[in-house]
Formats: sequence, structure tokens, C-alpha cells
Amino acid sequence: MDRKGRMKLIGEIQEKRRSHLVVYVTGDRRGLETKIATDVFPMFHKHLTQIENQKRIDLFLYSPGGITIAGYAFVNLFREFCEEFNVIIPFKALSCATLIALGANEIVMTKMGQLSPIDPSVEHPLGPIVQIPGQPGGKIAPVNVEDVNAFIDLAKKEAGLSEEDSMKKVFEILASKVNPLVLGAVQRSREQIAFLASILMKYHTKDEERIKKTVDILTRERFSHNYIISRREAQEVLGLNIVEPDDELTTLIVDLFNAYNDILMMDKPYNPEVILGTDNQKVSEFNRAIIESINLTHVFRTKKEIRRVEVSQPGIPHPVIGYQERVLQEEWMEDNTI
Repeated sequence: MDRKGRMKLIGEIQEKRRSHLVVYVTGDRRGLETKIATDVFPMFHKHLTQIENQKRIDLFLYSPGGITIAGYAFVNLFREFCEEFNVIIPFKALSCATLIALGANEIVMTKMGQLSPIDPSVEHPLGPIVQIPGQPGGKIAPVNVEDVNAFIDLAKKEAGLSEEDSMKKVFEILASKVNPLVLGAVQRSREQIAFLASILMKYHTKDEERIKKTVDILTRERFSHNYIISRREAQEVLGLNIVEPDDELTTLIVDLFNAYNDILMMDKPYNPEVILGTDNQKVSEFNRAIIESINLTHVFRTKKEIRRVEVSQPGIPHPVIGYQERVLQEEWMEDNTI
């Protein structure tokens, strides 16, 4: 679908919803993933300023997640420009994107719409190092908040440890694997996410008991960060203000999502061999995320040089095929031609 087709869909959704629409899609194409971050705020400010202050603004949101505090600030930015802020979820709105949805007056979800727990992962300079073949020094692994607490619970419930000395030894083992400063950051992060979620939930309800129940489910009671929360569970268990779009609106939402899926190629894993084809060297551009409203588009684009090379490895008599990649350009840019 071309730009004219997307603008038509955005206009029809606005008319149907009696609102103004802003789109935010952070692509999760395997190998070219992006996430919600604070670098997008100047672009969103431009979109919202163009829209001007309105009674109602809808955010069309697809994302696998991102930086927690960015999600909270995101809601505050939108609410500077409208009386009512709503979120439309065509498919995935996970982790930080779920947090954004908590700050909406209502959440419009299609049948394939998904939310998730919001327990964050902490990325810290002193985090544990994971060794990766071909990457000297390894990579710092994020530490999931609930994984740390699950380790403590495992010692208490499964191993039956309860004495002070026993639990002290458990903590010493944990601290020998994860730097104590990282453990402190994990605890602080856990308290912060619950605090932010509680504040944002007040846009859904003033019932403190209901807020606590929802936040507990999203931060503690679903065991895995990868747990998927369906539309029905979001409505019946979490008690969120879920709106089920009618058939006409559903078609418009899904068609618009499919248009962005085509631009970002999210259903096609990145493979340098496929990109090169019969060439041994190529410069290619990859659209990885998009922000769009009527007549204004920003895209996060990476331009990289890819080379096919032969690599000799110890113990292997013949060279194997490898790839060298060099990023030439990577930035958000305004592109009203895409």
C-alpha cells in the first residue's frame, strides 16, 4: 500500500473514532529490532503540534517494548495536547507499550491484540557478561526483575530454606553471579514500575483496590515476562477499559497495520545472504520504525554496507562463508515520500 492509501485509512479511522490519530510502530523484524525510547519525543512533539490541542487523540501502537520511563513520559506528553488519550492496539503492545496503554482512557483492541506483564529488565554496566562467538569481551546481559525474585522464592518454597543463615547463603550465591549494585538497581526498578503503573491506572479507575490488583498481576503474578494477555483477559481479569471495535473499524485497523508491516518487513527475518543475492557487496537501507500522522511521516532508517567474505576457522580445512557489515547511517528522518 502506498502513502496515499495509508493517509486514506488514517482519515477513515479518525472519522470513525471522531479523533485525531498518531501512529507509532517500533519494528521487531528479527535482526533489526527497535524499541520505545526517549529519542522519539522531538518527532512526536512535531506531530502533536501540527495536530494542535484536541479533545481526543488516539495512538495507534505496535511495539515489543522499550524503556520504562519513556513509556510514562510518553503518556504525559500526549496528555499535554488532549483531554482524552486513547490507545489502539492492532496486534502487539508488550511490556513498555502495555504501560503506555495503562495511561489511556480506553484501549481499542482487535481480536489479535496483545498485552504483557510490565516487569522490566535492568541493563547495567556491571551486569553479567554473556560470551558470544565472534564478539570479543562478550555482551552485557539484561537482568530481569522477576527472575531475581523467582530465585529467592525458589530457595524458600522448593528448597524449603527459611533460616536466616540459609537465606544469607542464598543471597551470597546470587550476589556472586550478579553484582550487588545491579541487584539494588533491580529492586529499585521493581518499585518504580509498580509506582508508575499505579499512577497511570488512575486514568482507568479511581478504585485503589482495583488498581492494586491490576498492578500486582502485571508486575508479579504472571510468572514470565513473555506471558501474553489477550483482549478478554485484559477486560475480565485486569479490569481495563477495553473497547472492542466493530467489523468496519477492525478492518481499517488491520489494513493499516498490514501497511506498516510491509514497510518494515517485520514478518521477514533479516538475512544478509538474501539481501546480497548474487552480489558479494551491497549497500542497503532498512526501515525499522515509523511515526506517522496525516501528512507527516518520520522513519527510523539504517543504511549499511554488507559484504560476503570467506573466513578460515581452526580445524576446518576449507574457508566458510561469513558476512561483514558496516553501518553507514542510522537515524530518525522525516520522509513524506515513503
